[in-house]
Amino acid sequence: EDPSLERHFKGHRDAITSVDFSLNKKQLASGSMDSCLMIWSMRPQMRAYRFVGHKDAVMCVQFSPSGHLVASGSRDKTVRLWVPSVKGESTVFKAHTATVRSVHFSSDGQSLVTASDDKTVKVWTVHRQKFLFSLSQHINWVRCARFSPDGRLIVSASDDKTVKLWDKTSRECIHSFCEHGGFVNHVDFHPSGTCIAAAGTDNTVKVWDVRMNRLLQHYQGNAVVNSLSFHPSGNYLVTASNDSTLKILDLLEGRLLYTLHGHQGPATCVAFSRVGDFFASGGSDEQVMVWKTNFDAADYGDVLKTQKSGTSMDGTHHTLQSEMDCGVHLKKTKPQDSGRNHAQQEEETSLANTLEHIMGQLDVLTQTVSILEQRLTLTEDKLKECLENQQKIIQNKMS
Repeated sequence: EDPSLERHFKGHRDAITSVDFSLNKKQLASGSMDSCLMIWSMRPQMRAYRFVGHKDAVMCVQFSPSGHLVASGSRDKTVRLWVPSVKGESTVFKAHTATVRSVHFSSDGQSLVTASDDKTVKVWTVHRQKFLFSLSQHINWVRCARFSPDGRLIVSASDDKTVKLWDKTSRECIHSFCEHGGFVNHVDFHPSGTCIAAAGTDNTVKVWDVRMNRLLQHYQGNAVVNSLSFHPSGNYLVTASNDSTLKILDLLEGRLLYTLHGHQGPATCVAFSRVGDFFASGGSDEQVMVWKTNFDAADYGDVLKTQKSGTSMDGTHHTLQSEMDCGVHLKKTKPQDSGRNHAQQEEETSLANTLEHIMGQLDVLTQTVSILEQRLTLTEDKLKECLENQQKIIQNKMS
């Protein structure tokens, strides 16, 4: 079955820049040039929340792994952390000196990596809300930065036409990929952590192995590619392009599967849900669209056929260099493992839910503490002011 448009959300007043699903798929966050962050409910007839706080365009949004926080980056040079509730309270991170283009949580939810037009990538602690360190070897705007699934590496993409791979612990640049012929708009890690994919203004998507640092695949399109997202199975990649299309690439076959037309004007961003049954896209037409993936889940692991190289994709001139022997092939997943009984699965599910709930409570506590800390600081400042004024009054009286 082909991917199908499930629903679309209207409410933003300018181009959409970024979309992301919460863990449980109940919510979808979007950022826009209209300076707002919106949280849409995937349940019908539920109202959307509009969060106002940024003073300029919101360039990027992402849910924390537990789904209880949303990070956003803006042209106002700040990063904000929101509690996606009715109140929509947020705390502000300031360290970048120019537009923040990208925000990304580590998979444990403890760290945040941001990328900016100030040519740096910065890493922050989420709970203490402190700036930790900068990575600064790019010589132009940094459009995107992502943690690897295990949190040990960071990858960044820049207008200096490079994609850089960093070691988070040593803070060193391990490798620069320089094959792009234009600005690199977006980059992300394959779910296995062994590969990265990058999208560029040279109309290409490139896939590299980060262990051998070699180019594995190269997809040539007809328009600037703005954004990409790996399917959680690791077998598919969805892209959003300036020609208004979304394309789904089959990474195992190395070919184009689907071209989807929905947006009027450039498709600016795209993201799979955390389990891959949906994906969302945003465009400069101010619309957020949600698509049902409709790949048969049983197929996810079954397409582990050997690479065909040199296939032309969909009649367009997509050339392909393809040697996907890089361990991208995840283990074959059977739709149902009959060896495990129901009770065990239910037990595991409820345990997972409990853990998720605890993580969520922690996030909310952290956020509350941080808001209290901010208020305390304000109170301290006020107190200091009062004392200083008293001193002045006393001095005046004595003189």
